[in-house]
Amino acid sequence: MNPIVLIPSRLAATRLPGKPLADIHGTPMIVHVWRRACEADLGPVVIATDHADIAAAIAAAGGRVVMTRADHPSGTDRIAEALALADPDRRHDVVVNLQGDLPTLARHVPRQTAALLADPDIAMGTPVAPITRAEEAETPSVVKMVGTPVGPGRFRALYFTRARAPWGDGPLYHHIGLYAWRRSALERFIALPPAPLEQREKLEQLRALEAGMRIDAVVVDDVPLGVDTPDDLERARQLLAP
Repeated sequence: MNPIVLIPSRLAATRLPGKPLADIHGTPMIVHVWRRACEADLGPVVIATDHADIAAAIAAAGGRVVMTRADHPSGTDRIAEALALADPDRRHDVVVNLQGDLPTLARHVPRQTAALLADPDIAMGTPVAPITRAEEAETPSVVKMVGTPVGPGRFRALYFTRARAPWGDGPLYHHIGLYAWRRSALERFIALPPAPLEQREKLEQLRALEAGMRIDAVVVDDVPLGVDTPDDLERARQLLAP
């Protein structure tokens, strides 16, 4: 496999305006995320953005940026455009889509996720972690993966939902928004129309499942903090304190 890491980043955010450029100990958050991606040492890391200020912040840190359209309906669409711009010669067959609001991401998480694609039957890999706080089981913002075990610490995903699932006794798994795509699967996905369950749950990965694409999940022991609110930002500052 020859992966490339793409990080979509746009300035618009309703709960935390200017989120990618939010200051964390003198450094914009998107630069922290770029550094975490580089530490994973999977392949070249490219920021995909539509805003000059984000591009300038990454360039000042020594990173690579591609400018994408501003009208993409989703981060996955932005990634597809960025892939064509960053790799027109199609040298990379695996695309790691890493969200731009995960400044505490541990390097092993994207590496474990990309490793799932060593199995040629898998279209997409993604990480999950056991839910340990009772309130998270009922919180719609915590997406749950429902899957069947296919090996130690690994599942074949059957569904993703914002509801508590599955029913009954047993562990629940929190889906972490990071994906390793087979390039051919990403290109197929982008060509598909939004699917009914995707629209109902507001979860893009359901489009892939509804189209019969296989998604496997790996259990990780380090859940990165997703920064969506001012409180999340303050927690990130605490976790990344020098």
